[in-house]
Amino acid sequence: MARDPADLDPPSRPHGIRPRLAHRVRGAARAFARRRDHGHRNGLREDARHEHRRRRPGDRLSRHRPAAPALLSPAPEPHPWLRALGLVTVVLAGAWLGLLVVGTVRTPVGPMNTTMALRPSLSGGTRIDVSPLGDLELASHVAPVRLDVTVDRLDPERSQALVDHPERISGLEDEVVRDVEHGTLDLAVRSCAAVVLGATTLGLAVYRRPRRALAAGGLALTLLAASGATAYATWNPKSVLEPKFSGLLSSAPSLVGNARSIVTEFDVYQKELARLVTNVTKLYDVTSTLPAYQPDPTTIRVLHVSDIHLNPASWKIIASLVQQYDVNVIVDSGDTMDHGTSAENGFLDPIEDLGAPYVWVRGNHDSMATQRYLRRMKNVHVLDDGGAETVAGLRFAGIGDPQFTPDRSTAPGSKASEELAGARLASALRDQRAKGTPVDIAIAHEPSAARETDGTVPLVLCGHLHHEDTEILKYGTRLRMEGSTGGSGLRALEHEYPAPVEASILYLDRDSHRLQAWDEIRLGGLGRTTAEVSRHLPKDNRPGATPAPTTSSGTPAPAGP
Repeated sequence: MARDPADLDPPSRPHGIRPRLAHRVRGAARAFARRRDHGHRNGLREDARHEHRRRRPGDRLSRHRPAAPALLSPAPEPHPWLRALGLVTVVLAGAWLGLLVVGTVRTPVGPMNTTMALRPSLSGGTRIDVSPLGDLELASHVAPVRLDVTVDRLDPERSQALVDHPERISGLEDEVVRDVEHGTLDLAVRSCAAVVLGATTLGLAVYRRPRRALAAGGLALTLLAASGATAYATWNPKSVLEPKFSGLLSSAPSLVGNARSIVTEFDVYQKELARLVTNVTKLYDVTSTLPAYQPDPTTIRVLHVSDIHLNPASWKIIASLVQQYDVNVIVDSGDTMDHGTSAENGFLDPIEDLGAPYVWVRGNHDSMATQRYLRRMKNVHVLDDGGAETVAGLRFAGIGDPQFTPDRSTAPGSKASEELAGARLASALRDQRAKGTPVDIAIAHEPSAARETDGTVPLVLCGHLHHEDTEILKYGTRLRMEGSTGGSGLRALEHEYPAPVEASILYLDRDSHRLQAWDEIRLGGLGRTTAEVSRHLPKDNRPGATPAPTTSSGTPAPAGP
């Protein structure tokens, strides 16, 4: 503020100016200074009023907030695809947690108390846990959910009544079907509630918005309904005819049953489900002993082994299978040895004590010295050059491998020589048919040789590739390739995981010699104790199928020339 001129030191009074005039000058100076100060204060108040009008109503703290830089922009919203992916993740995780925590149902099935649950799965199907015996897997449906059934315990009174009164088994079918239907309905309702609760709860915890959480629950329910519709559309009631059993090998024949007993023309699923429950009930008997396996007397049981490769444990496995399945004949499609030397011949001596006739053809690791040694053994039938023999009621013919490669090398032109050997075998099979003694099963070591017999025999067996496979050839012959019953021998140590031990039980009708079914047996390799048995049926032997035409001798007639 400027100082009043009157406050200045009075200048020396000039000559000729009166004192009154000086007083007026000082008064005018004071008035001018007061008006100037008043205007300055009014300007500040006006600026304040304008600033107040520029502020948003109710923003009392705006004058204390620093002004936002003009160059900064608000944070960008997440991409819609990322938000959708996050929602789907929340829905799937919440639904899985809901099924895991509250999505199980306890229900009785016949004499057993079971627990049913739905679990996420890429392939679907049904898994039945028969502890401590193992698991049964059924390809019942294709959907992103799997039905898990766990046998918790056996009701002592109901199971004992069933064992003591076998006539009640006839009514077990309807009881089991009713129990399964009620349990499945309860499981469906409980699963719907479980997925909605799990997805909604997790959505509320993640998003903290009720609307978003309810959307997650609704989406989970929609996904479960879609999975149920897919399972219904792909439902396969005949899957119970081809179970895959994992667990104790000794109980597999009793649990899977006979080949003929599973083939029926009507009500497949209901009857087989009741039979399965009956077998499990017997296995859980109070004595804790497995029921004796009673093979169907109308079937011939063939044990197919191959590529033993000097594994001494194979003989114990083969002997056990012969006893458990009451095998009628053993077929070995070659590579029993590894180098084919005379020093290895003693390895073959246990064959005489296996308890069943032994049909053998030479593989590319078996020498002629090995073949001569086996010819001298009793109960061994060596087949070569298309020669045929009747063993255990079946007509067999086979040819030895033209290659001998114990050093694992491949000689030039080996494929051509294999095909030539197969052609010789096919010619011998046609000659046998012309004589009125058609062959039921042909045997070769190499698959390329076995394929040359297409149209001349209903079934041909081979090995060599160390894995199981089944193929219907162009003219109707079924090619059945066996894995390594020796677990690839010493080759099992060449890879990170040991090769499995594989063998098969073939069921053939005693009258028509037609293949009814086969069981693939797979044991854990070196150092493992797992066991799997899976049942398979030919399409022409499934319920409702038209049987294959047969020749006058009862042998299935191959299609084609």
